[in-house]
Amino acid sequence: QVQLVESGGGLVQAGGSLRLSCAASGGTFSRYTMGWFRQAPGKERKFVASIRWIGGSTYVANYADSVKGRFTISRDNAKNTVYLQMNSLKVEDTAVYYCAGDSRPSITTAQLMAGDVGDWGQGTQVTVSS
Repeated sequence: QVQLVESGGGLVQAGGSLRLSCAASGGTFSRYTMGWFRQAPGKERKFVASIRWIGGSTYVANYADSVKGRFTISRDNAKNTVYLQMNSLKVEDTAVYYCAGDSRPSITTAQLMAGDVGDWGQGTQVTVSS
């Protein structure tokens, strides 16, 4: 099990950028699949991006269609931290953003995108104004 703490949320104008960070403690971080989800007011939590360990030093990233080309997920294993760089932000990106992690090497992209993840952070608010 890993403990996750997000930071970096805030208020930004449409078209602006933010970078979210998620610091992890516990477990073997380099082998964890990590992801970002978001939940807008009155809506279900949805998958945003993930970065999955597939062996050796190789990772694969996946993105929701709504953020492809604008958001980038990355990780620094030396710092036990995963990032979400968000560019060209839109009003509809407003949500609470949650970091998630899972230690199962067999976790599939489908499971991850469905939110079948072992560990969650507390969330950080991102508000994009028009």
